[in-house]
Amino acid sequence: MTHGMRADTHSPRPDGDGDLRDRAARYALLPLRIFLGVTFVYAGLDKLTDSAFLKDSGAGSIGDMMRAIRDSSAIPGLVDMALESPVGFGYAIAFGELAVGIGALLGLFTRIAALGGALISLSLWLTVSWAADPYYYGNDLPYLMGWIPLILAGAPLLSVDAVLRARRRRGVA
Repeated sequence: MTHGMRADTHSPRPDGDGDLRDRAARYALLPLRIFLGVTFVYAGLDKLTDSAFLKDSGAGSIGDMMRAIRDSSAIPGLVDMALESPVGFGYAIAFGELAVGIGALLGLFTRIAALGGALISLSLWLTVSWAADPYYYGNDLPYLMGWIPLILAGAPLLSVDAVLRARRRRGVA
């Protein structure tokens, strides 16, 4: 007799029928996808519409922010590279966040969008958030971890990817 171990296992049924637990499992990534998508679209738009941010210097500028965090970042060379053209780097991050967010929301090339989101979050964690002490005060590491399930699973439901996948299956059958 085993105590503390469950003999029954449960996995979602592939045909899509089933109980509430099956439905919950199928839709489990949707709230994460929506949250990350909305957040990254907002972050990109916020940067693009902030006249102070997209400047080489001055209060609230990307240039001053990068110079301020350079010595406390894990990879100062990455900051130095961004400082060669801070405004261009600011636009790249803003448009990258926008593309990643739209991709996540629509479920379009979701794994690629999630990889982009993870890379943006990783670069921000290693530069901007690196000095946060303790480490869990930095916000970029949880975003990085949030993208990983979407890299692994994509957007199997309510997505352009799912529509394209279904269309390909119908064409093959």
